[in-house]
Amino acid sequence: MAVLVVCALLCLSGWVSLYFLLCNINGSRSDEWNCRLVTLLHGILVVCITAYIGYVDGPWPFTDPGTKNTPLQITAMVLSLGYFIFDMGWCVYFRTEGPVMLAHHTMSILGILLTLWLGESGIECCAVLFGSEITNPLLQARWFLKQTGHYGTLLGDVVDVLFVLLFVAMRIFVGGTMLYCELIAPRPRFFIKCGGVAMYALSWVFMVDIVRFTVRKSKSWHKQQRDQQGAVVANGQGKKYN
Repeated sequence: MAVLVVCALLCLSGWVSLYFLLCNINGSRSDEWNCRLVTLLHGILVVCITAYIGYVDGPWPFTDPGTKNTPLQITAMVLSLGYFIFDMGWCVYFRTEGPVMLAHHTMSILGILLTLWLGESGIECCAVLFGSEITNPLLQARWFLKQTGHYGTLLGDVVDVLFVLLFVAMRIFVGGTMLYCELIAPRPRFFIKCGGVAMYALSWVFMVDIVRFTVRKSKSWHKQQRDQQGAVVANGQGKKYN
């Protein structure tokens, strides 16, 4: 366990160092810009590692929950643990996130720590990391598009649609299926099952916000279409009577 603590501290130092390096390189950009670059890198890196774990290295999380942690699973969890501690500290210091996101980070940190301490259920933890981080690049792309003035374009609409579809598919449907498989299986410990329920419940909290966003986006899009149609009709009448 001492080795894992040292590795987690090294990963934390690595993410912090990367952040400060980006701050020095991108001195003209905001602190949040550089932090989101770190977040984007973590998301891409962890999705690639956990995808390999789930689809190639195994075992399959839907059929073999509660199995002993493998070295690759431990690597992915320690890597993410260092990042979540860094990002949690950054969010608290700059006060950029609300209670829901802070709760997500807290549960992620505690879940990874519990899985590492028990020495099992690493495959479920990696599956949760994959499902939660696969939408991360789209979320960061949306923020960067806003900052650069390109959000109100077709590209911004495509990013929003892909984010919503991927979130619903992975967090709600796939996540719900995996939680069911975990709850009915005998091997995962009670605390692991409780953690799975908590993370899935938090996904539904995010889902409520996404539904609200989708409704607002839909209303805005329909209003824009009506305004454009009205402008076309007005232009047509103007040409007719001129």
